[in-house]
Amino acid sequence: MNAPTLRFRRGFTLMETVIAIGVLALLLTAFLAVFGPATGNLRKAISVQEADRLSAALERELVTLRPSTGGSDDYTTGFDKAYEWIKAAPDAGNAILLYQYRGDPTQLRADGTMEPYTKNDGVAGKDFIVQPAVRQRGDSLLLEDLAALDGRIFTVKLTQLVFDGGQLTRGEAGQITDPTPDDGDPAGSADSNGYPEAVIAFAAEFFIVPNSAPDYVKPGGKFNPANLTKPIFTRNLAVRR
Repeated sequence: MNAPTLRFRRGFTLMETVIAIGVLALLLTAFLAVFGPATGNLRKAISVQEADRLSAALERELVTLRPSTGGSDDYTTGFDKAYEWIKAAPDAGNAILLYQYRGDPTQLRADGTMEPYTKNDGVAGKDFIVQPAVRQRGDSLLLEDLAALDGRIFTVKLTQLVFDGGQLTRGEAGQITDPTPDDGDPAGSADSNGYPEAVIAFAAEFFIVPNSAPDYVKPGGKFNPANLTKPIFTRNLAVRR
């Protein structure tokens, strides 16, 4: 009888392994080069859509009168509130924060907003409603809302638009002046009652807050709006008397 033939199974050599790893790395590099920017643009588009919805909430909130909740004093009119919020916008302590939170439709606060729904269970639309909210940083209800936060937190910088050479341009942050000083309007007091026009036009720059932790955005927290320099989008808005 012939002795059985031994068959040896040959593995990969070190050179073959190195070549395979190199090819894989090259393919991954090409993949990231092609799809990396597209993924980043998709994330940005999603963020813009989310902030776009909240911008409508900003317009409503600027002219909605609510009982004082620790942010600023009570206002006489919705126009007065918008005037003061635009002036106070550059102040880090009065930064305007926009977000969505889970609200309990069966529990309403004195300011007309829903109490936060903080339970881990529940059915959306039945037990809780995800609703947008806009508050100044010093608002005492802010941290209550953030206990039921749903998604990111945004902040917005507001700057009045004034006419310069016949074109609208940004004024100085924190100031509201007569946007058309050469039209003969009499100078009034330095509040909303003395503002000579019926409309305040302003630019709203929306930013993503880099950390949504309550301790980060609370009054006195590490969040500093001045460090945000690249808005996800800017929109020109206006409030009317």
